[in-house]
Parts: sequence; C-alpha cells; structure tokens
Amino acid sequence: MAPFESMAKMLIFAGVLMVIFGGLLFLGGKIPGIGKLPGDIFFRKGNFSFYFPLATSILLSILLTVILNLFFRR
Repeated sequence: MAPFESMAKMLIFAGVLMVIFGGLLFLGGKIPGIGKLPGDIFFRKGNFSFYFPLATSILLSILLTVILNLFFRR
C-alpha cells in the first residue's frame, strides 16, 4: 500500500502547485508594472508584434530563488 500512498501525495502536491500557478497566471495581468518593465523587449511592425519580457523574467527568477531558498534551506 505504501507505493500508492507516495504516488497519491505526489499527485496532490502537483495539483496544489498547478492551482497556485494558475492563480498567479490569472492575477498576473492585474499587477501594475509587471510585463512593462524597462528591459522588456517589444517590437511591432505592421500586423506583426513580438514581445519578450526579459526584465520581468529576471525579476521573477530572482524573487522565486529567494523565496524557495527560504523554504527549502538545509
């Protein structure tokens, strides 16, 4: 029975992570300033547009690194 218990815990954890990530994506567009930082690349020509959130990605990476290091310190 132990293999099923560990798999069940893993599935619950994955589900919780997906709900949290989905909520962040849902609320992400409503946070002012996110996605419009000075280092973000936006190019538009005619009916073509290209957007790459470089500065936003770096900022979120640093923030998540700090938060995860606080929680998973050994």
